[in-house]
This record gives sequence, structure tokens and C-alpha cells, in this order.
Amino acid sequence: MKTFKYIILSLFCCATGLASPAQALFPDSVVYQRIEQLAKETERRYAPDKRTAIFELHVADSNARLFRIVTTEPKAGEYFNQLLAGSTISSTNVTINLLPDSSIGGNIAGIVNLSVANLRVEPSNQAELASQALLGTQVDLLQEQNGYYRIRTPEGYISWVSTSSVTPKSTPELIQWREAKKVIFIADFGHAYTMPDEQSLRVSDLVMGNILLAGQQANGFVQVRYPDGRDAYIKQDLIRPFDEWLGTVNPTAEAVLKTAKTMMGVPYLWGGTSVKGVDCSGFTKTAYYMNGIVIPRDASQQVLAGQFVDILSADTLDTQKALQNLQPADLLFFASGKNRDPNARVTHVALYLGNGEFIHSAGTVRINSMLRDAPNYEDFETRTLVAARRYIRQSDPALQPVAQHPAYTLPTEKLHE
Repeated sequence: MKTFKYIILSLFCCATGLASPAQALFPDSVVYQRIEQLAKETERRYAPDKRTAIFELHVADSNARLFRIVTTEPKAGEYFNQLLAGSTISSTNVTINLLPDSSIGGNIAGIVNLSVANLRVEPSNQAELASQALLGTQVDLLQEQNGYYRIRTPEGYISWVSTSSVTPKSTPELIQWREAKKVIFIADFGHAYTMPDEQSLRVSDLVMGNILLAGQQANGFVQVRYPDGRDAYIKQDLIRPFDEWLGTVNPTAEAVLKTAKTMMGVPYLWGGTSVKGVDCSGFTKTAYYMNGIVIPRDASQQVLAGQFVDILSADTLDTQKALQNLQPADLLFFASGKNRDPNARVTHVALYLGNGEFIHSAGTVRINSMLRDAPNYEDFETRTLVAARRYIRQSDPALQPVAQHPAYTLPTEKLHE
């Protein structure tokens, strides 16, 4: 499973530009300690999961002892101001920067323009890979800093991406993108070419799930346009009209598992969500997305969605109960380590195939069994199965059909409002 390693308090020393602990800047500051306390209280209430909501305390000026709150949650800012007003601290000591902010220049959305864009936990090429987003995906732009955008993905994941990976769109440009005919790449891998000829120069690689603007057909190719304006040609049999795909995609167990099996052997990649490499939850996310459902990003989030499936007795896996209650395409959730407490934190997820077998990304995408006498049982004994959830035919705000998701199909008239 993929998890974020966030810095809760980003503190910068104005004199050197280097990060420095708050205690070093304000070793005896009652003001700082009180502001930090109020910030933590607000964060616990309005931004408990930093993957989907931001509430950060920064030092704006260490000499003047001025502070800045950065948040995505308007109610959090209001609540913090109420707490501040009830304290002895002057409100002039703290400013609140609500995201999206002015650094994005009024372009509150952007479209990913690489086959696979890497999203990171901090605005740095050296930072940990948090997740990925595919070509043609619309993301919310929240902030720009050091050549990176802080963005929010369709599943609500907040992270940083290089500005070269995303094309910002004004409202008119976003309307034009929304209304234009598009295609979705349905093959595992492929390429786009400068001419309708596989011997011509390549424009880029492509992976399953990429979305581009559609143009004219020519000699078995379709002319396409990237979000950043590049033109190219793709073989017609590797794509489908996006609207047609939306109208026919059917998230059945059979369809989800069929997609999952096409990824057999794909290498494990921490933060990966494409056929170039997937982590465990990126694998389940991709299998469901290609069948028309946007699901939460991480295993610890996925375990909170869908319908509970009973597989335990006395907090321990009951194999007989599991075989009876589980259905294909149910999600299985694990904690690391043999004989771990079943209430331990979820660290891994798999898709149930049936007959005790499951498919998951562990080293590579592969199939294992929970049955002790099965030849592919060996990986199972290194983990503790702690929960199962059913997504198929479930109504849950966390499980969003692509056809109804605002990042893909929001009526353009709403953009005029």
C-alpha cells in the first residue's frame, strides 16, 4: 500500500532559506506554542487526512513572529479564526492562505499532458512518489511553488506535480476541452506518431486510460491533440471514442478481473497507478477505473468504502466463512506481518478471484491463494488478512462513476456560473 509522508509544519528560516524546527526559532515563545496548539486542534477537526485536505502552519517571518496558515478547507480557516479570537493572540500575527490561491493565476484546473505524470509529496524532484495521474486527466490546481503545482486528482488526492506535466486551462479553454470529442487509449501500451505511419517519428508513449482530443481518421489512424496543443496520430484499433466507452463500460466483477489480469507481471512501483508500474492500491484503482469507477487512492482509504464483507471469526480469518461470503472482485485488505493484530493498520490490498485465490501487486502483479494446501499459498502466510469490502453494485459517495464524475463529465454550463 502507498501512504503519504507529510510534513505537518513547514517552517522556513528567513535568513538562510533552510527548514528549521519551530522550537529552534521560538524556544520560549508562548505565542507560537498557543498558535501551534490551535492549529493542531483545527487540523484534527477539519483536515485529519492530509492526503485529501490541507491545514498547515508556516512561519511567514521569524523575526517579526508572523505566521501563515495554508488550507484547502474554508471552514477550517473560519474555525481557526474563532479559536484565535477567543485567545489572547492578536489576529495580525496570523494570515490564512486559502487554496486555490493567487499563485495559479486564475487557472483553477489543468489537464495532464504526459502519458503518466509523477505526483510527489513535496515540490521537489527528489521527493517521494505519492501517486500518478494519466494523460488527459483533469486536476484541480491549488498552488504553484518552485516549478510545481499542488493539485487535487479526481479521487481527491492532494500532491505536487511538475508544472511541465500539466497544462493549465482558463475557463474558456476548459469548456472547449470538455465539449470536444475525445478518445481513450484502451491497449496496454502504444505510441503516438507525427504522421499516420508507424515508421514516422514518435510524439510520445501511451498507456491504458490516456485521454486525448479526437480529430480525423486517416489510413487506419486517428489524428489526436494533446492538452498542450501537440498533434499526433494513433492507430485506430488502440483507442475508442470516449463517449462511446463511457456508454458501454460496465463495472461487473468479470470485467474488473479481466482488466486486472491484463496487468499480470507488471512490476511493483511505490506510488504507481499505470501499466508502467503499480503499487497494490494503484493496481486496484486502475482495474476499477478502466471499468468506469473512480475509487479512493490508498488501501487505508479503500477499506473505508463499499460494503462490509464478513470474513473473520474472533478477529481471525475464518477461511470457511471467507470462501462462503466473498465474491469475485471484492477487495481484500491485509496488515503486514504474520500473526499481527487484526486491528493493525491496513498496508496491502488485493482483488479476490474466487476459490480462495486473489490477484495483487507484490513484487509484480501476480496470483496467490489463501488456502494452505495451494501451490501459490506462500505469499499469503507473510500477511494478515484483516478485512474485505465489496464495490460491485454498491452505492457509495467514495465510489464515483466516471460518467458522473465532475472531472470528466461536468456539464459545461456549470463552468459559466
